[in-house]
Amino acid sequence: MIERHRSLGPHSGLEPSRPPVRAEVDPVRRRMFATFSFVVLAAGVGVSLLTAGGLEARYTPELLFIGPLLAVGFLLAEQLTIDVDVKRVGWTISFTEIPLLLGLLTAPFEVVLAANLLAGLGAQVGRRAATHVVYNAGVLCLEIAVPFAVANLVNQALIGVAPDWFGPVVGTLTSPLISCGFALAALTVLGGAMKVAAGARLAARTLAVGLLNTSVGLIGYEVAIGTPWGWLLVGLVAVAVIGLYRAYSDLLREQRDLEALSDVSLSVARSGQGAQTSPDPVGEQAVPVGEWEPVAERIREQLNATRVVLRLRLDPRGEVTTLVAGEVMPDAAVQAAPDALRDDPLLQLPGSHVRSFRTLEAPEEVRRALRQRGAYEALVVPLRGASQLLGAVEVHDRVSRWRGFGRADVRLLHTLASHLATAMDNRRLLARLRHDAYHDPLTGLLNRTGFREISGDELRAGRAAVVLRVDLDLLTTVSEALGYTWGDRMVVAAGQRMREALGDAPLARLEANSFAVLLLDHTEEQAHQVALQLCDVIAMSYPLDRIVVEAAGVAGYASSAPADGEAETDVDTLLQHADVAVRAARNGEDGVRCYAPAMGQVFLRRFQLVTQFRQALDTGQVEVHYQPKVALPERQVVGAEALVRWSHPEYGRLDPDEFVPLVEATGLVDALTAFVLECALVKIRQWLDRGLRMSVAVNLSVRNLADETFPERVAEALERHDIPPELLTLELTESSVMADKERSLPVLRRLHAMGVVLAVDDFGTGYSSLAYLRQLPVDEVKIDKSFVLGMGTDLSDLAVVRTIVELGHSLDLAVVAEGVEDDAARDQLVGMGCDVAQGYLISRPLSEERFEAWLQARTKRDRGSREETVLTLLH
Repeated sequence: MIERHRSLGPHSGLEPSRPPVRAEVDPVRRRMFATFSFVVLAAGVGVSLLTAGGLEARYTPELLFIGPLLAVGFLLAEQLTIDVDVKRVGWTISFTEIPLLLGLLTAPFEVVLAANLLAGLGAQVGRRAATHVVYNAGVLCLEIAVPFAVANLVNQALIGVAPDWFGPVVGTLTSPLISCGFALAALTVLGGAMKVAAGARLAARTLAVGLLNTSVGLIGYEVAIGTPWGWLLVGLVAVAVIGLYRAYSDLLREQRDLEALSDVSLSVARSGQGAQTSPDPVGEQAVPVGEWEPVAERIREQLNATRVVLRLRLDPRGEVTTLVAGEVMPDAAVQAAPDALRDDPLLQLPGSHVRSFRTLEAPEEVRRALRQRGAYEALVVPLRGASQLLGAVEVHDRVSRWRGFGRADVRLLHTLASHLATAMDNRRLLARLRHDAYHDPLTGLLNRTGFREISGDELRAGRAAVVLRVDLDLLTTVSEALGYTWGDRMVVAAGQRMREALGDAPLARLEANSFAVLLLDHTEEQAHQVALQLCDVIAMSYPLDRIVVEAAGVAGYASSAPADGEAETDVDTLLQHADVAVRAARNGEDGVRCYAPAMGQVFLRRFQLVTQFRQALDTGQVEVHYQPKVALPERQVVGAEALVRWSHPEYGRLDPDEFVPLVEATGLVDALTAFVLECALVKIRQWLDRGLRMSVAVNLSVRNLADETFPERVAEALERHDIPPELLTLELTESSVMADKERSLPVLRRLHAMGVVLAVDDFGTGYSSLAYLRQLPVDEVKIDKSFVLGMGTDLSDLAVVRTIVELGHSLDLAVVAEGVEDDAARDQLVGMGCDVAQGYLISRPLSEERFEAWLQARTKRDRGSREETVLTLLH
């Protein structure tokens, strides 16, 4: 806390180590320093009195001019300085030795002492340096009294041996050593003592600078008094030396300012490295205040201020955090402005420039704010980011210099504020990018990446965890009916409900309507209860656009420590297991299932079937079987239905109901349809070449009906095999047509216009209305086998079959009955006037070779009026 110390060694001798500055001085050490200051003053006054009494007075008329000139010289020497701040002491490299030497050579002790005191203490008028005026006054006295006493002793001891200027030179050199010694002592009292070696080096460099200044002063004096126009030459040299010193001072200041800028930028960047890199389950996390303390302390140290106050918006909610480096902020200043950036008169800052406030010059409200802070001078600059005010920096009072903050300080603070604001903006941007990388933009919940990071950390730490997956059903229907905006609102509402039900448990949105929860230290029974609770929560009704939508939820979970297996630490595996459990839960009673290894085998088998299907087509594992169709009542074989079969090398003969839905779901159904269609047309062509006119029915899927190019491909295949289109029947289900009528109907109309026979399969199980049939360009309907099988025992089924037959005939449609397995059913169908029968009574689906054998064994050839051969079933 020393305001001033002069004539120390060069900057290089003061800079080797710059330890951190203490935030505040202990009150005990303050009292010790006050006592030490009075001791220094007493010593200075005592030595001055002794020196004055031991020297002979030399009063001449020239003293009227020399005294004021010396005062001006001392004042200029104090103003033209190179300032270096070390710890809590400000070291000042000045030219004080020059006016001191001139005073020793030309003026009495009293005049020189008065000039030094007048220049030193007068420069502090109006400044807060009066706090240490006692110490400074004592040092000022000693800096003059001791050199005069030493010079007098040396001159008396070396009379006739040394030149007259030798004594003043030696005396002058004692002045910087005295200043250095008392400054080191003051530093020790304040608790920041230097090591002995460092102190010795500092004293040596101080002596070197003092010797340089003394030599310059002596040479200038000798030239001025011994050479014509010597004073002009000395003046020119003095201007050059002063210019050199000032240039060096400016260069030194710029270098240290650049170092400070670099330190502040690095401190802000490094403080971000300690921030949380894992995603926060709730949202963005405020930057710890402690990470900004080195930044505030570095700014305070560089500007040599008693206090630096950072007011920063570190919290994501925009709340202001106040951080003080240096002297503690008075309670009145803290309590006066709870929202300082809005209410404090010092912080109402337009633009981004630095504003300077001083007690003597400021308006009353600013003076009141300064008094509350315990400061007489303040520099204040806002921290403005790209879009908002990020905070403000306050710098209070110089510590060690007589003068207040200068233009260089203002420029440095402005640059520091710009760097700090840019660094804060970058940190906020990085925090936002990190948050966006780990969070879902729609709901604000964790995304899959964020969930994997948190869950992975917990699992690697050895925590027992349960990964729970919850799916919201009916979302697709809502989006299609009301638009995706309302579907998104349902997702957001479901996420909020689960967030409230779970508390702090990590919750993520994995994809469209799927959520994941990490339950730590939960048993499987507890996880089951949580899953039931979440399903109930998201199944509550959703009011959307003047309607209320009823939803449903299904959940599956997997434990990292299953009862019958080894602990699992891979979060991706747990997510996969939970997904498998969700699929199984769709068929459960309560919609919640726990993962079991057997479930994985089922889905693994499905995955294998999907991935191996294309190869199965190419290698002949997939075959087409044929089930004959017979016209009633003549019992003539009119065609067959092509049915696909897969002989898997590992799983054996697969039922079509197992693999066909998988093929349809994965988009391979086009390849399957093309394969069956090609086999059917080849068979029809073979029969035509043998004189048999028989049709083949091929089943279509939803994807076929949505493909606008499908009619052209059918026409190309018919033309390539030279087959009449009426011998090809394409069977479609009601649900496949109604799934997307706008796309299906144009495709059906083009197929019908080509002459291809279109049949509605499984009629009676879907829409099955007259209006529905009138919309479709179809030629026949196929009664679902469930009704045909029940005709003999259920009158309702019998009535349904009779109604379908009558409805079809009323629309000029042929009617085909599936599932005919006994003679009674066949006879009933004949009585109703059904056109065609198909079922186990006639034949099961047969491979191509067996179907040919069946035709030969169970039919006879009748030559009719047509050229083709007609096959009739034998009795």
